[in-house]
Amino acid sequence: MSASSGAHGSSGLFDSSVPSGSSVPAVSLGWSASAGSSVCFGWGPVEARALVPAAACVVVVDVLSFTTAVGVAVEGGSAVHPYRWRDASATAYAAERDATLAVGRSEVTPAHPWSLSPAALRAAPAPARLVLPSPNGSTIAAEAEAGRATVVAASLRNRTAVARWLAARGYGTADRPLAVIASGERWPDGSLRPALEDLLGAGAVLAALRETAGPHTLTPEATAAATLWAATEDPVAALHGCDSGRELYEYGYPQDVEVAAEIDSSTTVPVLVDGAFQEAP
Repeated sequence: MSASSGAHGSSGLFDSSVPSGSSVPAVSLGWSASAGSSVCFGWGPVEARALVPAAACVVVVDVLSFTTAVGVAVEGGSAVHPYRWRDASATAYAAERDATLAVGRSEVTPAHPWSLSPAALRAAPAPARLVLPSPNGSTIAAEAEAGRATVVAASLRNRTAVARWLAARGYGTADRPLAVIASGERWPDGSLRPALEDLLGAGAVLAALRETAGPHTLTPEATAAATLWAATEDPVAALHGCDSGRELYEYGYPQDVEVAAEIDSSTTVPVLVDGAFQEAP
């Protein structure tokens, strides 16, 4: 939903010869090999676009609320189609797939209870296919899928399950580099708003990955995110008290923060297959 402090760069991952002002920095081919790191961390769609070509797997983290909603819907048995825009094109996209279109939280009715709200999705009947528009999490997922990476939706609810699934399949090693992307939010001009909840969510996955067996070498940025998670004494309080959490309270959706704060309550690992998130085998 909203932001914490300013954006962090990703020194060491990009070619320093890229001119300032370029829309997407070129990825250094050695970000996982020459640099000795197999797990990186980045922010938002632009950095995702830069990191995806070198990654075998991309973990998308959008705690309030896209990836939390994806997890809840997939747990309920729905295949979730991410979509970048909430406009007329989303209606057509859903119709083409014979899918139910999630609407804005304020547009929910008893006849159409599906929205980006994890609490609403939990209470609603589970459609076979659900189109879930999101300008941040969905955009990153689309970028990663186009780059032929395996795409996973992670949140605080499934952070340990995701880490174990990644480790079991060799992701986060030199042969199968891993990128964990915190979605963040956007300012009115479209620029990135780093969001504390996504930094914590990404750090939670990275911290859990470090606890698994395997040669997982984290970049300094990924290490910092994992360290922040480990140093946060009360992540549930942080989630409720961060800008995004307070916004949801003000808008009348505290239950969505409560669902997002169910740390390690889920063993479901949603993986993007043929354009839809489905439970990993």
